[in-house]
Amino acid sequence: MSDITPLRGEGRTVGRITGLYGELMAEFLGCIVLIAFGDGVVAMTVAALPGSGRTAGPTTFFTGVGDWTLITWGWAMAVAMAVWVAGGVSGAHINPAVTLAMAVRRKFAWGKVLPYMGAQVVGCFVGAALVFLVYHNAIDATLTAEHATKSSGTALATYSIFATFPAGYFHGALIWPLIDQIVGTAFLLMFVVAIIDSRNSAVGSNLAPLAIGFAVAAIGMSYGANAGYAINPARDLGPRLFAWIAGWGKVAMPGTLHITGLSFSDYFWVPIVGPLIGGVLGVVVYDLFIGDVLHARLKMVEDVSGPIPESKLPEQSA
Repeated sequence: MSDITPLRGEGRTVGRITGLYGELMAEFLGCIVLIAFGDGVVAMTVAALPGSGRTAGPTTFFTGVGDWTLITWGWAMAVAMAVWVAGGVSGAHINPAVTLAMAVRRKFAWGKVLPYMGAQVVGCFVGAALVFLVYHNAIDATLTAEHATKSSGTALATYSIFATFPAGYFHGALIWPLIDQIVGTAFLLMFVVAIIDSRNSAVGSNLAPLAIGFAVAAIGMSYGANAGYAINPARDLGPRLFAWIAGWGKVAMPGTLHITGLSFSDYFWVPIVGPLIGGVLGVVVYDLFIGDVLHARLKMVEDVSGPIPESKLPEQSA
C-alpha cells in the first residue's frame, strides 16, 4: 500500500478511477507525453534550432542525416517515456493500432477499444497544442524567414511538426504510402508483442518501454522517409486536427498539397487505415511464426492444457 495520499482523497471518487475511467486518463496523459516529446523534437529541428541561431541560417534544417537521426531518437524517447508514464494503469497502448491488435489477438476487451482510441486521439491533440504553445514563436519566425503563411496551405515545413505527408517520389499515388504504413506498423506490433512475451526472450527490469522505443527508432531509421512513419493513427490524426484548427489549412485537412516536386490529395486517411491494418497483421504474423511455436514447446514441457500466459503484464498491456 502506497503511503502517498491521493489528491482526490479516499472517498468514492477514488473507486471510480480504478476501472476504465482511470485507464482512459492514463492513455490520455500518455499520449500527451508522446506528442509533447515526439512533435517537440520535430519542432526543435524544423523551427527552434534554425530560428535560435544554432544552425547556419534561419531556414537551415534537414541538411544531412543528423537531423533525421535527432528526430528518430527523439520519437524513440517519447514513446519510451509515454509507456513508462501510463503503462502501470492502462498498459500504455498510446496507439489505436496497438489497441485493435490487442483486441484481435490478446483478448483485450472489445468494449474498451473505442474509448481507448478516443482518449488517444484527444491526448495527441492536446499534446500538439502544448507543442504549439511552447514553440509558436519559433514557428512564426520560421514562417517569416520562409516568406510563408499558414493559411496559404503550403507551409509544409512547419506543418510537418505536427503530422505526416508522403514523399514526392510517389507522385501523388496513395497506395505506396498506404503499404508503407501497413508494413511499418506490422513491424511495430511484431516487436511490441515479442518484447512483452514472457515465453520468448522478454525484456526484464522494467526496460520494456525502452526496448519499444528502440523499435520505433529502428522503424523510423529504416522506413521513415516514405511517409513520415506515423505508424499510429492517433499520433497523426490528433495533431493533424490541431494543425487544421490552428490555421495550416488544406495541407492538414484533408491532406492536400500541390507544389513543385510534391503533390498529394486527401492523404489524411492513409496514416489511419494503414496502421490499423498493419497492427493486426503484425501480431498475427508473430503468432503464426513465433507464438505458436513457443506455445507448443511449453505445452510439451509443462504438460498443461489451455492457454499459457504470454505476459505478466496486465491483459491490456502493450
